[in-house]
Amino acid sequence: MPYTRAVSQSSSLPLRQNRLEVKPVPSRWRQPVELSQLFAAIPPRDLAEILTASRTMIFTPKQTLFYTGEKIERVILLTEGSVKITQIDEFGSTVILRLVGPGGVVGDLGVARQSMHSAGAEARGNCKALVWDTATFEALSERFPTLQRNTLRILARSLHDLESRFCEISTKRVAQRLALELARLLPQVGRKVGDVVEINLSREELAQMTATTLFTVSRQLSIWEQQGIVSLRRLGVVILNPLSLTTISELNDLAVDLRRLGHCARSCQFVRLLVQANEFEKSQLETPLSPCDNLGD
Repeated sequence: MPYTRAVSQSSSLPLRQNRLEVKPVPSRWRQPVELSQLFAAIPPRDLAEILTASRTMIFTPKQTLFYTGEKIERVILLTEGSVKITQIDEFGSTVILRLVGPGGVVGDLGVARQSMHSAGAEARGNCKALVWDTATFEALSERFPTLQRNTLRILARSLHDLESRFCEISTKRVAQRLALELARLLPQVGRKVGDVVEINLSREELAQMTATTLFTVSRQLSIWEQQGIVSLRRLGVVILNPLSLTTISELNDLAVDLRRLGHCARSCQFVRLLVQANEFEKSQLETPLSPCDNLGD
């Protein structure tokens, strides 16, 4: 029997302890709730009161939770399943900004009046969630400052993650981006199957998350499958060697650094030859040669 019930937006129940029946957290939701950053450092009794003010919602595969530009009317905490946050460009191409798993907050947490969703959300399978309407969640945030502080931290973390991914797209190669994305997805949506972890994502979805093409993702995954790093499924990727994903990124960065170092060594050696041939005066050099002396040997 579900413990939650819908709470009217005009109801004052969330604000009055003596009129609110606080019920325990069901065992099937305990882990996602306890792991959620939204409830970090909130005492159990306060947490029970916050949860009692929510209602349960079920979403079917490919169901749209909200659209880009739609008014924010509720706060959604996922307890089962996964949701993808997407945007569509002017040419109709879909970009997946991130995936949300159990314990994650789906979409924006704006509680200001007339706030709009900056992206859309779609269920990737059968999902369950705890939902608060924005008026109720705003009242709870005022009553429990820790909840408001956690909300701001989640917003800051989301912005940081978005900036990091933008930097990756701008500076890293496809193999690096794909390896980093798969490593991030392991704890979010990974499903343990025996001694390995399976990520239930299609190659098209991986391409949408790493700013590349379906062909490029398929080719790179095929190479990794031959190397024993992954095993490919029709709609998923089994990670056989998670450590290799980190190694791939580190080795690519090291290769770039070595190429730069080699270029620096050749440049310093060339400068020394010019100086020895008196083709220009040493005083014209802007930086001393000593830091680079060992590079040319």
